[in-house]
Amino acid sequence: MLNGVKLRYGQKRNYRLCQNIMTSITDPSMRDRFTSSLEEIRNNHLKAYAEIIDTISELSHNHRQFVNSAVDTHLKKCKDDKKLFETIQEFKTDLEKKKIALKEKRRAISEVMSEIEEKEMQKEDIILKIQKHKEEQMKRKDLIESQNRANKDRLRNLQKARLVFQDHLGLEIRTIIDKTQMVKGEKLQFIFRNISLSDQDSAYVITMGIKENGSYQIVSSDPALECLPILESRLQETNNLPAFLANVRKEFISKARS
Repeated sequence: MLNGVKLRYGQKRNYRLCQNIMTSITDPSMRDRFTSSLEEIRNNHLKAYAEIIDTISELSHNHRQFVNSAVDTHLKKCKDDKKLFETIQEFKTDLEKKKIALKEKRRAISEVMSEIEEKEMQKEDIILKIQKHKEEQMKRKDLIESQNRANKDRLRNLQKARLVFQDHLGLEIRTIIDKTQMVKGEKLQFIFRNISLSDQDSAYVITMGIKENGSYQIVSSDPALECLPILESRLQETNNLPAFLANVRKEFISKARS
């Protein structure tokens, strides 16, 4: 029962509302206000839509600017990266060339150092050879000086023997240069006379030289004596020239009177 009452009451209220709406529609003043309101709502919607369009356009423009800026920035960064990469590659290439050049320089330095060490060794060897040569020169000088002293002594002995033999035995001593160079230096030629009884002026000659070691060497004799090598050996052993000349004279006399 109660539900039926509520239904009838709601139906009545809706009916009155519909009547009021129909009355409002048929009322000219109400219709104008309604039209004005709709126009205002439409204009507000159009204005809002225009603002949305402008906002979208501005956002789109800003977005394009941002995208262009980002693209430019990215392109610039790409160029910078490419340039940096090229610079790095050039640096690597240059570094590799410098490494090769450094390696070559080290090899050249090593070769120069080896050559210097070799030169130093050669220098030391040359210094040792020079020192040894100087020592040999000093020894040779001492030997020459000793030989000169010995030769001076021999010359004095020869002078004495010359006086003795020349005055008493007719001996003449000459200094000659042997062109055959069998014995280097000056030669002494001993010319004996008063050998042959039949010809006192006949010359019997023996030629001698002095070796570098100071010993005597027989170069030749005229006439030849068979025992001359024995006499020469005895002379080299005793170094007694007067005795040698006396023996040579005896041999010449024996040969002349045989």
